[in-house]
Amino acid sequence: MKKIFGILMMLVLIMVTGCTKVGNYKEGTYTGSVEYESYGSKYVTTALVYVDKDGLIKSCFIDSTYLTSTGEITTKKVLGDDYGMKETSANIGVIEGGAEWYEQVEVIEKKVVEEQGIDWVKWANEEETELDSVSGVTITADTYIGAVAKALEQAKK
Repeated sequence: MKKIFGILMMLVLIMVTGCTKVGNYKEGTYTGSVEYESYGSKYVTTALVYVDKDGLIKSCFIDSTYLTSTGEITTKKVLGDDYGMKETSANIGVIEGGAEWYEQVEVIEKKVVEEQGIDWVKWANEEETELDSVSGVTITADTYIGAVAKALEQAKK
């Protein structure tokens, strides 16, 4: 009887450790974008989401076009520290020492992967522009979350 119990326990352990987590999405790379206007200029936020063969979100990339004061069209990630948001975010008082745009959007990207989607999003206001549930983010996030939502809509099983 002990041998049968031992064999059964081994089989259960093999089955449990051999199982892989299965996600809610179809394998592939998906994009979503949202157009918006700010200070009289039109911009586009784009999200790129990669889902592996097990249906799990493995990466999320978010960026936004940007028109510099010199008239150059670039993206906020390309600008990096030159975007100049660190001081503003420090003055808001939520992020000690402040954080640049790309640093804040990286927090959102990681959270999408960790949470396997955007169900975790909670809004701080009725306009749905400020995230309330992510430590380290002060940026207006409606277009970023909107772009991710559009990408994930395509990825649904």
